[in-house]
Formats: sequence, structure tokens, C-alpha cells
Amino acid sequence: MKCYECVQSGRSSEAVAVCRLCGAAICAEHVRTEKIQIRETANPGKVIHDQPARQLTCPVCRTAEESR
Repeated sequence: MKCYECVQSGRSSEAVAVCRLCGAAICAEHVRTEKIQIRETANPGKVIHDQPARQLTCPVCRTAEESR
């Protein structure tokens, strides 16, 4: 699978991840990684895992999330 961001700019590179929000395939250059805490839905403030989880997004979705 090819990176969607690279294809849009006329390049070709292999994807290494899929954006969790839009589902676009993304390469190592374009993937945005963030550590998040998993929380219980019934207790929003309670962390249920000590180890942070990983969240992968494309640049477009990451910018949209940061603008909220």
C-alpha cells in the first residue's frame, strides 16, 4: 500500500500505518504518533492502564484535532 500523503504530492512511498480517524495509509515520514492514557468510559478521570497507549494519525487529522 502507498502513502496517501505522498501520492497527493506526486511521490511514492510505502505506508507503515493507517490513520485512526480517516483510515488513510501513511508512511513513516507522515505518521504522527502520540501517547495517550486509556480511561474507563464510566469513570472518565480514572486511568485503567499504567502504560500509555499509542495513537497514530495522518497530518491532516492531527491538525484538525489540534484546532479543536
